[in-house]
Amino acid sequence: MTNINHHGNDANVANDVKEASFYKLPKNNINNINNINDIIECELCPHYCKILPSKTGICMARRNQNGRLTAENHGKVTSIALDPIEKKPLYHFYPGSKILSVGSYGCNFHCGFCQNHRISMQKSSYREFSPENIAEISKEYITQGNIGAAYTYNEPLIGYEFVKDCARLIQSQEQKNVLVTNGFINPKPLELLLPFIDALNIDLKSFSSSFYKEISGVLNALEDVKRTINMAVSNCHVEITTLVLPHENDSVEEMESLSGWIADINTDIPLHITRFFPAYKMFNTKPTPVETIYKLVETARRNLRYVYHGNC
Repeated sequence: MTNINHHGNDANVANDVKEASFYKLPKNNINNINNINDIIECELCPHYCKILPSKTGICMARRNQNGRLTAENHGKVTSIALDPIEKKPLYHFYPGSKILSVGSYGCNFHCGFCQNHRISMQKSSYREFSPENIAEISKEYITQGNIGAAYTYNEPLIGYEFVKDCARLIQSQEQKNVLVTNGFINPKPLELLLPFIDALNIDLKSFSSSFYKEISGVLNALEDVKRTINMAVSNCHVEITTLVLPHENDSVEEMESLSGWIADINTDIPLHITRFFPAYKMFNTKPTPVETIYKLVETARRNLRYVYHGNC
């Protein structure tokens, strides 16, 4: 990993406020943009957060400000580094190359096992970058094997506008765009973004609706993620990651169902089955036994051609 230590502004230097996409004003506010006392409904993801004035949605990134929804984390970069593409993980997309990895803060899931909780669950320190900055850095590192930009570390789709602004510029200079995402987004925003995206690694955290409800609070969250996977596969390269938690999503039966569902889409979709290590609210949970990961990999290989173990 090559850390990037230039081009950004200090955190106290504010970019212009960016209006967010995909939100709905109350009926009594449609023709009155000066009414700042109303609740706004965000329509980016299936939470459909109803956001009070001066507050943010569940993701901590989209704020009701002066009667409009703003993309508060637009350009606020908490992590930026030049990574091997395999670290995303993407094993079947330009293997051996590097990619400029960029992340902000916030997430629309609240997973107690979050491996990046210091940036996804709180507003970490950040530096400010414009989309032009990101494109410039991405182009600069071509000589080191960089093929483009990956939007990762936190949940990138809650910073939808910044990702799209960057992706347009990256694409225009004939480089690649990669999303590493939980896949929890509504169809319309995803449809409009996918033409700029070349590859995704999507977390399929479990094949249990109750598991997804616990981490998201949304009854049908699993179906929302499955829809994202289906849409993405129809448009670009997709690999899938499942982080295996002891006594949570580690059964052979669940892996059989999960890998079988992926196989029904395409048996060539790579699946990364990854070992959990203690983190965030699960520091007292032991790491997933390596033997469990190998057993689940063996199970998934009965349905899929490309299955990989991670963190072993």
